[in-house]
Amino acid sequence: MTGRTIAIVGAGIGGLTAALALAGAGHTVTLIERRTGFSEVGAGLQLSPNASAVLIGLGLGAALRRAADEPPGVRVRSLATGRTIGGIRLGASIRQRHGAPYYVIHRADLQTLLLDAVRGRPGIRLCVGREVTALSETADGVALTMSGIDGGKSESWRADLLIGADGVRSSLRARFDARPLRLHRQAAWRALIPREAAPEAFQGEETGLWLGPGRHVVHYPVGGGKRLNVVAIAPERDGDEDWGRIGDPAALRDHFPDAAAPLAELLGTPDAWVVWSLVDRPAARPMARGRIALLGDAAHPVLPFLAQGAALAIEDAAVLTAQLSAHAEVPAALDAYAAARSDRVAAVQRAARGNGRVYHAGRLVGFARDRVMARLGPEGMAARYAWLYGWNPSAA
Repeated sequence: MTGRTIAIVGAGIGGLTAALALAGAGHTVTLIERRTGFSEVGAGLQLSPNASAVLIGLGLGAALRRAADEPPGVRVRSLATGRTIGGIRLGASIRQRHGAPYYVIHRADLQTLLLDAVRGRPGIRLCVGREVTALSETADGVALTMSGIDGGKSESWRADLLIGADGVRSSLRARFDARPLRLHRQAAWRALIPREAAPEAFQGEETGLWLGPGRHVVHYPVGGGKRLNVVAIAPERDGDEDWGRIGDPAALRDHFPDAAAPLAELLGTPDAWVVWSLVDRPAARPMARGRIALLGDAAHPVLPFLAQGAALAIEDAAVLTAQLSAHAEVPAALDAYAAARSDRVAAVQRAARGNGRVYHAGRLVGFARDRVMARLGPEGMAARYAWLYGWNPSAA
């Protein structure tokens, strides 16, 4: 089957992964990104085996080993008392169970290694500082016009299909599903600090998760253990749809007046926080139509309580590539992609919302949650996520 000409709007994690996968399958890709820079301060992410297996399959295994950290497990504690509630076994155990590692990595580091791979791959053209200013779909292709964001020269061409990987505020999603984003009345406060600046209790390799009513905190080392990524989820009355704003450290501490002493010390360490209002929206119905497909957050935003936003975008890239190889006609391939992803992304979205309720439970439900975690133990907790982490590229 001859390769297609494909345009991808958005060079985030999903768009970059899709470009690599599609180029590796023999397609010619133009990757269009409005931004001119890619760094994201204070944002770490988790690559569970369902995501790391795809990236390793794209030849990124060695680069990931250099850039990412592999925590031995998650230790879950009470936000107020510091008491250990339970844990989740990761490390060698999760690798053996699912055939791929569970990594944590700074988003900018992951973007850098993906960008390096994209720039070194024949068949991919990366256009930064550009945006799609005109778009029309015909029976045999998609006509687009791309212009510089500074009013520079425009360029028009035809692609066999277009992929919208332009994030949670996707401009392309309205062609499929006009349901608006919903503010979740919670915000993620993110900070990145040098490891040596962290309190002594946080110098280990494990991921820490602290649970309390209406709030939680997660932290893990990134950058070869040189930095500590800290994320605090706290309530907010009025959300903000802007992507990241500077947060007042005193305002964050006010959300955690009852934090156990070690956690209070950690939350008092960063000089600055970047704040994202959490938003939610059901998966687009459908995720693809005709010769246009959505991918990642553009198709299905995921609340962060299951750490699967980047992972689902990476899965999407693998499935879309597989369906384009399996079908002679683009519309049939995109229909198959949408059908293949529908149940999976809906299940992950539901599970993420449910995890949020469990994490932030009040006294009675929290007591039951703690008993369940203690009874299952670290291996039992890991087994509970087998349906999620056990997905692999062959499922595409």
